[in-house]
Amino acid sequence: MSEVDELDGFKESYLKFRKEIAKVIVGQDEVIKNVIISIFSQGHCLLVGVPGLAKTLLVQTIAQSLGLKFNRIQFTPDLMPSDIVGSEILDDNRKFVFNKGPLFANIVLADEINRTPPKTQAALLEAMQEKSITAAGTRHELSKPFFVLATQNPIEQEGTYPLPEAQLDRFMFNVVLDYPSYEEELQVIKSTTSNKTVILDKILDAQQIISYQQLVRKIPVANNVIEYAVKLVARTRPNSSMATDRVNQFIAWGAGPRASQFLVVGAKCHAAINGKYSPDIEDVIAVAKPILRHRLVKTYQADAEGISVEQLINELL
Repeated sequence: MSEVDELDGFKESYLKFRKEIAKVIVGQDEVIKNVIISIFSQGHCLLVGVPGLAKTLLVQTIAQSLGLKFNRIQFTPDLMPSDIVGSEILDDNRKFVFNKGPLFANIVLADEINRTPPKTQAALLEAMQEKSITAAGTRHELSKPFFVLATQNPIEQEGTYPLPEAQLDRFMFNVVLDYPSYEEELQVIKSTTSNKTVILDKILDAQQIISYQQLVRKIPVANNVIEYAVKLVARTRPNSSMATDRVNQFIAWGAGPRASQFLVVGAKCHAAINGKYSPDIEDVIAVAKPILRHRLVKTYQADAEGISVEQLINELL
């Protein structure tokens, strides 16, 4: 099968997948699209939204439609690294055996990741980066594909442990969930307060997902698109040759090279799900906001003047 046929098949699978998710999730189109792009780009996703916006339901629905093993970890202040990674226990023969923790799944929902201490956050972030974990000096490979979806509540920050910038950088996307529209909320209430049960079909399996992830990497990209992505990231860095006056004034730290990598891979996947065989600058722009949002650190002046990161990204685009 040629790559063009494979890409056509990928777009078809994506549309089927969206249709399946729509049986359960109403609206949130942009959020669903970004989560799917990060899965097929081998990235991870941070969802930021107030409670009750169906973040957990969205992840469960995606896992079911993809026929993947799903685990949810509720992050709390007393959660230890061994609670998520696993630990060694004595078996009946008095030998130590490794008891796998909830990280050993294809899709892991890290609920309220900023509620747990840095030690446990670091254990999760090692797994995200290395796709493996280390316990009692032994390395254990995680299942493939492996994808972490972490959630954060933007309100109620007392008693939380905000993720440091270096750890936020491990997430491909920072997706902000908003309240549903009036019509969407009506639909949600009608469907969730009846006795109707929805049965989801499995659209893809783990092997197909891995082959689509490899297919996305193979998509060719024109030099001008790569140059646009790298320039865009370079312009977020204050006091550099490409930075604008507004960036110098309102941004303390810009995005690193990982942002450029994610922009190009994300643009490839965005092009593929829209039936294109190679990404253009529009595809880079389409994924730029959720990729850059959590990688720019504002100055005190920006906070004092009420200037948001989104405003600064819009100006750069």
